[in-house]
Amino acid sequence: MEIDEFLAIKVETENWQKHARISAEQLCGLVHRIGGDDDRYLVVQRIPDIPDVFVQVWHEHGGDYQLEYREGREHFFGTVLTDPGRVADIMVGWVRRDDGWDAGIGWEAVEADSPEEVPELPADIREEVEERVRGLLRCGYDDRARLTEDAEDFLVDGDHRPVSKPQARQIVDRLWLERLAEQATWEGVTEPERLTEVFEALDAAGITARENFTCCRTCGTAEIAGERREDARGFVYFHSQCTESAAAGHGLTLLYGGFDGSAETTAAVGREVVAALTAAGLPTEWDGSADSAITMTPLTWHKRLVG
Repeated sequence: MEIDEFLAIKVETENWQKHARISAEQLCGLVHRIGGDDDRYLVVQRIPDIPDVFVQVWHEHGGDYQLEYREGREHFFGTVLTDPGRVADIMVGWVRRDDGWDAGIGWEAVEADSPEEVPELPADIREEVEERVRGLLRCGYDDRARLTEDAEDFLVDGDHRPVSKPQARQIVDRLWLERLAEQATWEGVTEPERLTEVFEALDAAGITARENFTCCRTCGTAEIAGERREDARGFVYFHSQCTESAAAGHGLTLLYGGFDGSAETTAAVGREVVAALTAAGLPTEWDGSADSAITMTPLTWHKRLVG
């Protein structure tokens, strides 16, 4: 197995640990680890996540490894192996779509549950929920589980819950696939991806930088200090309402400041943020005042889903 290659995957284990973009060597380590109480399986999905597409393994100490993969509702197969290294190699091959990754193995069809019958929603309710989900998909930060929760809760009024979890999941999965098809037409590095690179560089340079951070400015300002590393002198962030505005085509507002509370530090942080964005070819509008937010406009918000 090649090592130190980071794989575009997310991994969940029975003990509630989650891993993302780990190396082939790290995935192999997880396969070797499982087997104890409450740590007997792991599920691997590619990034971006596609419904009903995964590879998973179950193992208890002293037993075999039950390996399964699924590529849609009708393509679900499994096998039993004894060597965890072989299991890990197969899983890495599946992730990378290597030619012949599944060759030489006695795969057998796995009996899957029949698709759940989901009642149709009234048209007006369905359209409201779809509009909400499409907006969140344009934002690009939520996975399918979080989107499903939001869709289910969106129209709740007291004890009245007009959308069930299966109905919410069905809407999310359909619109998720639509968004994946749309983003497949995007070429090159998008502006949100360049923004992420800038934020990562600023964070490493002593300015705590967070994307889609909290629900509003009040919460963001109250909580950003909790994200501070010891050497950080200032911060920059945008909250979810800012994200929704950017996704709707209205540009992105960045909020920033100095952890010492002084106007001088705040203005210095603002200048550093604007310089970093400009160097990355991203648009900025700022009058240089510590009392003014930084605005990024015009901005094409093509935020790729990761799941």
